[in-house]
Order: sequence, then structure tokens, then C-alpha cells
Amino acid sequence: MDAEHERDDDDRIAPPQGNFNYPTAYRIGCGRRREVVAACREFGLTTPLVIADPGIVEFSWFREVTEQLATAGLKPSVFANLRGNPIEQNVIDGVAAYHQGKHRGCLIIGGGSALDVGKCIALMVDHPGSVFDYEDIGDNWTKVDPEKVAPMIAMPTTAGTGSEVGRASVITDVRDHSKKIIFHPRMLPPLVLADPEMTFGLPAHLTAATGIDAFVHAFEAFCAPGYHPMADGIALEAMRLCARYLPRCVEQGDDAEARTHMMMASSMGATAFQKGLGLVHAMAHPLGAVTDIHHGLANAILLPYAMEHNRSLIEDKMIRLARALELRSHNFESVLHWVMDLRETLGIPHTLEQAQESGCMRNTLETDQLQDIAERATRDPSLSTNPKPCTADDIHGVLLAAWSGV
Repeated sequence: MDAEHERDDDDRIAPPQGNFNYPTAYRIGCGRRREVVAACREFGLTTPLVIADPGIVEFSWFREVTEQLATAGLKPSVFANLRGNPIEQNVIDGVAAYHQGKHRGCLIIGGGSALDVGKCIALMVDHPGSVFDYEDIGDNWTKVDPEKVAPMIAMPTTAGTGSEVGRASVITDVRDHSKKIIFHPRMLPPLVLADPEMTFGLPAHLTAATGIDAFVHAFEAFCAPGYHPMADGIALEAMRLCARYLPRCVEQGDDAEARTHMMMASSMGATAFQKGLGLVHAMAHPLGAVTDIHHGLANAILLPYAMEHNRSLIEDKMIRLARALELRSHNFESVLHWVMDLRETLGIPHTLEQAQESGCMRNTLETDQLQDIAERATRDPSLSTNPKPCTADDIHGVLLAAWSGV
């Protein structure tokens, strides 16, 4: 048994640090935020626009970062006018701030919302039209001139979406309340500075929701059909890290070792899902667009119901996953029960109805809206790699189960 298993839970070891270049330049470890000035100069952010989640701009470490930039003469300004489920106007406003401040480069600090908006700002500062002109449909991505994408550095503050290592962003189109994927290979930030200390202030409920988002990314990637052993291996290790360290992060928010491993698991999940996602995300995207529920929370609620739908085609893979999670029994049921227990431990609502009753949805959801959400889910790109084909009626049935818990 390795040292990680032998030591007592209370016997904390120094959190790991590392530099590597997969899938992009990635530097992780406590205190890496203090390298921001050198990083900006190295990657061409000569006068960076700092795109940030509004909830972090008063944190002491955030002021530390912006003060470092200002002292070094990089003339930063902060843009934090964005929503939890970002919309096109957030991108438009960010592009305007970029030009108004005569910036060069985007320093993106935050969770999935800031990362998605920031990457789109970097895309749109020198490209015409709407951000939706570059939606991941057909050959839209070829409209982008790669040389006109602004330099970027990503500094994640949550362990969930993994957008810091993604080539796409999810933006809500308010015209039809749909979430659309904006894609181009150059939207992958050339550098990630991952400092676990920047996640210490994340509340427990958001730590839980974002952490299960990371798990679901890895789970759906692992279950997606097709031959991709690299993605499968990364997904399995990401899920193992989530299982071991997410409860610790929720219980003790300043556990540096656990936070480090969860940041890594988040990036690994997003790296793995280049293989594909599935039904959970296909439902969560339109559900979030309609209700404004936190994306990770939606995934967490929907996961076991999607597992039941896909059961016949993922049972064999659950044997491997159960072994990776070190469960006593190696079968579908053991994994399902473990997921249900994890959700309960983390305080995740069991049903969509409970989530609404507890105030997790900004907009009210009626059961007669579930059919429309199911129809939207059939058009979501994530569904194309679900293990089992789904009709709108199939998805409606899954959503009804998720609503009532039946």
C-alpha cells in the first residue's frame, strides 16, 4: 500500500506542486499567484484586462494579484460584470472594457463563468459579429483568425468546470433560453496558473456543486463510446481524486492538499471530456438556461437518473470504476449507491423539486416545462456521445424521475 493510503487523515502532508505541458502549460501549487507578473510578461499580456467573478474581487488575494500587476506597470483594470450562467451581453461588455482600457491580453480569474466569458472576450476583441457566429456548429470555427485571439492566462478559483484547459465556452442565448457552445482551438489558454489557496474562500455548498461537476465530466467521458484509452485513464484517476478529496474540501475549506488534488481533478475531467459527454450535460444545459440553477448542482442532481437510463450500456464500465473507487463490490449498483451516498454527504438535493424548494433556482420550474427542456436536450451536442440513444420522450421520462425522485 502506498504512503498516501498508509498515513492517517490527520497527518497532513505538504500539498504537491508541478509544472507540465498537458494539455497546455500548467503550473500548480500554493502561492503560484505570486508568479502572475512574470507570467504576463512571458505570455504577452502587456496591459491585461482582468476578467473575474464578481464574488472574488474583494478577497485579499485578489487585491494582491491586481496590486502586483499595477506595481509592475502593467496597468490592469478589472471587469467583473458577468452572470453565473453567462450571457452574450457579458461578452459584449467585456470586449468594450478591453478596448476602452486599451488592453493587451486577458487575465481570467474565477470559476467556470469567468473562464467562459474571458475566453470569449479574448476571441471577440478583434473579430466581427456576434459570439454566436462562432458556435460549435459545422465549420463556424474556421471563421476565426487565430492570430487575432488575444493572449490569455487562466487562474481558476474553483475545482469544477475545468474550463481553464478547455477549447470552448458555454454562453446562454437569451433569445431562446438555450446554452450554446463557442469553440476554437485557440480558446485554450496558453497558460494555467492554478493556486489552491485561491479556492479557500469558496463556500462549502459551492465547493460541493463544483466538485461534483468535475466528477460528472470524468464520469461521462469515461462512459462515452469510442476508443480513447488516454481519456479513459485520465477520467478514472480524476474520479478517484474526487472521491478521496472532495469531501475533505467541503469539510475543511483550507485543506491545501485536498484543494490541490481537486483542482487537478477538475482540469483532468475537462481534458478527458474531449472524448465526449452525455445525457447529464444534455439535460443540464437547457435546465440551467431556463432556471438559472448552478450548472454543477444540476449535474449532481441529474447524474443518478441518467445512470439508470444508461445502465444496460455502462454496467461493464462500472466494474472498472468501482475498482478505481475501491468499493467493496464491483458492479453498477455499488457505484450508484456510492454516488447517492456522496450526494447526501455533500448536501446535494435528491430531486429537482427539492432544489427548487430550497431556492437553488432563480426562475421557477413547472413540470409542464420538462417536455420542452427534453426537446432542447435532444439538440445539445453532448447527447451525441451518450452511451444509449435518447428520444425526447426518453429524456422527458428521466427529467420526470429527477423531479420527483421516482
